[in-house]
Amino acid sequence: MTLVDKMPDTMWAIDPEGAGGPELLVAVKRPVPVPAPGELLLRVAAAGVNRPDVLQRKGMYPMPPGAPSILGLEVSGEVVAVGEGVDDVMLGQPMCALLAGGGYAEYAVAPFGQCLPVPRALSMIEAAALPETLFTVWTNLFERAYASDGDVVLVHGGTSGIGTMAIALGGLFGLTTIVTVGSEAKREAALALGAHHAINYKTSDFVEEVRRITNGKGVAAVIDMVGGDYVPRNLQCLGDDGRHVSIAVQRGAEASIPLFDIMRRRLTLTGSTLRPRDSQFKAMVADELQAHVWPHVEAGRLKPVIDRTFSLAEAADAHRWMEAGDHVGKIVLTMG
Repeated sequence: MTLVDKMPDTMWAIDPEGAGGPELLVAVKRPVPVPAPGELLLRVAAAGVNRPDVLQRKGMYPMPPGAPSILGLEVSGEVVAVGEGVDDVMLGQPMCALLAGGGYAEYAVAPFGQCLPVPRALSMIEAAALPETLFTVWTNLFERAYASDGDVVLVHGGTSGIGTMAIALGGLFGLTTIVTVGSEAKREAALALGAHHAINYKTSDFVEEVRRITNGKGVAAVIDMVGGDYVPRNLQCLGDDGRHVSIAVQRGAEASIPLFDIMRRRLTLTGSTLRPRDSQFKAMVADELQAHVWPHVEAGRLKPVIDRTFSLAEAADAHRWMEAGDHVGKIVLTMG
């Protein structure tokens, strides 16, 4: 069932042919998708821009089987059609959604289980910037790293979308958060956002700084998006029984690690990728977020940090800005 009598047949979308630079991100006409059973069709208001989008554009991040080639992993918008098995009461509702792809477009389909309602406390731009980082931080910091009230944690990339979300969630759930950043301006920004400690890795050795901050005890968990030669250094930051979670490999996909030290200190090394996980897993995470995090969102206590917005036609500039590395928080495309 649809909200309107006549849906358009085509829409503007960013669907690059081949891999390459930001100049490939030109709006083209594509068919409006039709919701399958269990799916919603959203008239997209805004779409979050994430580093996996940049990697996909470069040909370095293959799409999961069945995912649309249109870029974009998170959106907000109004439900304008529902597939079989989804109650018609959803029509007209403002929702945000985690996608396997398809967000950089005027319309996008999403599994109902991966959607969350947009409360009045959030703008549609803010709502579009929540799902990818919120799902990622929740599953890795609280589920894989078992972070809990009173823990000290180290998060690299402190002013990225992931980092700023980790700071925010850490503050809500009683964590002491240490982050690393690449400039004094970003260090000040991270502290202003609520990080307890921010280390400029270009002027300080983060291993020594973590040792100093924790009085030699180390942290309970490390969330690492760097990989490569950071991994053995991260392990030096962990206290006994500490957990290391890899979520990206910006400096390399391989590392040499001290196995005996891992054994002696009972360290855990784990990691995950969110995009390839099936809809059932993502729906389970959405249910957990609805129960434990969404009350904070509804009360206005949790909002994503928005760096700047670009129109859909400016998607190339949005990617250039992300690759420049000067942003603090999320970059968002708007459809208006």
